[in-house]
Amino acid sequence: MKLRRRKCIPSCASHQRVDEDELYWDGKKREEESAWSHNTAHVISQLARCFTNAMVGPRAWIGGFFSRSTNRKFGSDKYLNFSLTPIQVEERLKRLQERLGVPFDETLTDHQEALQALWNAAFPNIKLKSMISEQWKDMGWQGANPSTDFRGCGFISLENLLYFARTYPVTFHRLLLKQGGKRSEWEYPFAVAGINVSYMLILMLDLQSEKPRCLPGHNFVKLLGEDEEAFDVLYCIAFAMMDAQWLAMHASYMEFNEVLQVTRQQLERELSLEDVHRIQDLPAYNMLYQ
Repeated sequence: MKLRRRKCIPSCASHQRVDEDELYWDGKKREEESAWSHNTAHVISQLARCFTNAMVGPRAWIGGFFSRSTNRKFGSDKYLNFSLTPIQVEERLKRLQERLGVPFDETLTDHQEALQALWNAAFPNIKLKSMISEQWKDMGWQGANPSTDFRGCGFISLENLLYFARTYPVTFHRLLLKQGGKRSEWEYPFAVAGINVSYMLILMLDLQSEKPRCLPGHNFVKLLGEDEEAFDVLYCIAFAMMDAQWLAMHASYMEFNEVLQVTRQQLERELSLEDVHRIQDLPAYNMLYQ
């Protein structure tokens, strides 16, 4: 609907009188423009403040997405909840399962280098004369060629041993050299026992299934979501726990399978505890520092 403008009436001074409607609408327009300018300035100010906070605000908020070490609350050992998505957790599980399918191949350079690295970590002051040598028996391999012992579990069992040696060297050497406690005259062979621990964990956690269906496996996947190295750390815990059970049971070589079964039962109980949210929350984790 158009507004009807009234005709201007000449004044006695021959000037035109400004129409009253025009004065009204001109005033309204100036008020609206003033209000719009004020609101726009306010919005821009708010946006600028938001971008400033995002760029120069607390760095822990930004760093939390890239480094797990910044996920702790100040003055606390508890981690903030920067959880992975279900898809990301599944990807971690898939990567672990892919490792399970890699057989040890003595013709591959990187597999031979890993085996050499294990020797160097175990006996840093003793030179290995050859990759096929009777020296391997000192570590607990069955023969002069350790490659034959990996057939039951694959390359991941070597990775587990190497991780143990590099991450927890004091505990690794204590178990390797059979230090502490009253030992049997017929001790378990260290390296072969390590392969058995790897295989026991794979079965216990049901890792050969697409998705673990057992309770320990289901709970382990949650720990894997918190730490991609959860399986390797759990291996070290299991090995240390197995050795402690060996000593407690005063076991000898023929009782190794029984000791391994008791170790599995203890691990299953610990993985079922309600207050275990990270691999470090397992009570047996402290064994790695004894």
